[in-house]
Amino acid sequence: MARILSEKDQEILKKCAPECEDLLCSGSGVTYRSVLPPVANHYATDADDFRKRVSRMTADELEYLTALITSGEESLCCLPPDYFGAFLEQVTEHLGKSARREMLNAYRSGDDCFI
Repeated sequence: MARILSEKDQEILKKCAPECEDLLCSGSGVTYRSVLPPVANHYATDADDFRKRVSRMTADELEYLTALITSGEESLCCLPPDYFGAFLEQVTEHLGKSARREMLNAYRSGDDCFI
């Protein structure tokens, strides 16, 4: 489900990708509709860089994003598996195994999921 990024979404995006100057995808020219895919696909240079970027989020911000993922408002499915793994590490560390299971289920149930 596509959404317009809220102010909170934009704050999280810019925290993870401070070099993000606008909310437009450079490839398609479409406004970003999620937080994690642009960080993974436009700003992170590799999975380790993505891990560092998502580690900047607080537990509250991770909880906020996982709630959006669970409701279908935030996309995970265009994250490559190693990037998703980096995100999953943060979720597990800060939110626990239950949240980890929810994120695995959400990732696996996506239409264009990599796993």
